[in-house]
Amino acid sequence: MSLRIAIDASRTTAERPTGTEHYARRLIHAFVEANLARDEPQDIALYFRDAPPADLFPSNSVTRQIVLPWPRAWTHLRFARELWATRPDVCFVPAHTLPLLFPGHALVTVHDLGYKHFPTAHPQMQRRYLDITTAHSQGRATIVLADSRATAEDLKRYYGSPQEKIRVLYPGVDADSLRFEAKDIARLRDRFQLPERFFLFIGTLQPRKNIQGIVNAFKQWQQQSGDRQTGLVLAGGKGWLFDENWLAGAENVRMLGYIDEGDKGALLSQALALLFPSFHEGFGFPVIEAMICGTPVIASNTSSLPELVGEAGLLVDPRDTTAISAAMERYNSDANLRESMIGRGKRQAATFTWERAAGRLHEIFDEFQQMQ
Repeated sequence: MSLRIAIDASRTTAERPTGTEHYARRLIHAFVEANLARDEPQDIALYFRDAPPADLFPSNSVTRQIVLPWPRAWTHLRFARELWATRPDVCFVPAHTLPLLFPGHALVTVHDLGYKHFPTAHPQMQRRYLDITTAHSQGRATIVLADSRATAEDLKRYYGSPQEKIRVLYPGVDADSLRFEAKDIARLRDRFQLPERFFLFIGTLQPRKNIQGIVNAFKQWQQQSGDRQTGLVLAGGKGWLFDENWLAGAENVRMLGYIDEGDKGALLSQALALLFPSFHEGFGFPVIEAMICGTPVIASNTSSLPELVGEAGLLVDPRDTTAISAAMERYNSDANLRESMIGRGKRQAATFTWERAAGRLHEIFDEFQQMQ
C-alpha cells in the first residue's frame, strides 16, 4: 500500500527564489518524476499558498496540486487545518518549518544553523524566530533531513537531536540551468562592463559570507602581484549588515547586484576562480555550480564546504586573508594547477544531482512505509 504524502510546496512559487526555495522546487520536481517509475507510486499532495505556474511540476495521476489561499501564518493555520482534515501518513516540509500542531509522521529539512555560529550576522528577531522554529521542527519531526554532515553535527550539538532520527541528503545542482552560449557571455560582459580577467564571489553580500575578508585578500593580492587589471566581481544583493566600508581602498571591484539564474553559468565560466571563503555554510551551491562550469574554487576549510569540495579545490582558513590571497596567486600563476582542479571539480560536481537526491528521499519515505 502506497503512502499518502502531504508536501508543503508553498515556497516554490517565489519570484526570486533563495537557496532553500530553489531546493524545495528542484527536490519536489525530481521526487515527483522519480515517483512515476516506482512499481507502486506514492500518493503525493502538493500544497501551495499561491497558484503555481502550470509547468512548475509534472502533472500525473498520483500527484495532486492544491492551492490554499491564506493571508498570514499559512503554515500554522491553513496548512495545519488541511492536515487535520486529510490526515496524511507523512507531512514533508522542505523549505520552512513544521506547523505547530498537526497529526501523524513528519519529515523536515534543516538547511543551516549559521545563526548559531554567527548570531550577530542576523537581526535579533530573525535569530529568535530561527531558533524557536528549528527547535520545534527537529523535535516534532519523525525524521530530520540535513543538507550535510556538518549540519547534522550542528543539530546534535545545539538541539540534542538524536543521531538515529537524522538523515543526510545532499541537494543536487541543475547543470542544465547553467548552460550558456557565446552570445550570453558577450551580452553579460557588455551589460556589466566586466574586466577581462576577474575573481568572482556569488551570494548575498552579508557578514557571514566574509565579504570583507574577500576584499582584503584581493587588495593584498593586488599589492603583492602588482596586477591592477584583474578585477574582483561581487555578484549578489546587499544583505543584512552590509557595510560600504568593506570596499574601502579596493581598486577594480565591481558589484553586480542580484544575478538571475539564467546568467550564472556564463558569469561563472569567465572567472579566474570562485572565491567562497564563507564563515559558515549548510550547503554552498555556488561551489558546485562553479565546478560544473569549469571554474576553480577557493573555499573555506570549515562547516560543509570541505565535504563539497573534497580534493577538487583549494581550502583555506576564512579568517586568514594571507591564505586566501596566496590561493588566488596559485590559480593566477599555475596553469597546470587550474587545469587539474577544473577536471577534479567536474568529476566532484557530477555526484551532486537532483536525481540522486530524489532517490535518497524515496529511500527515506520507504522507512516511513515500514512504520505503518
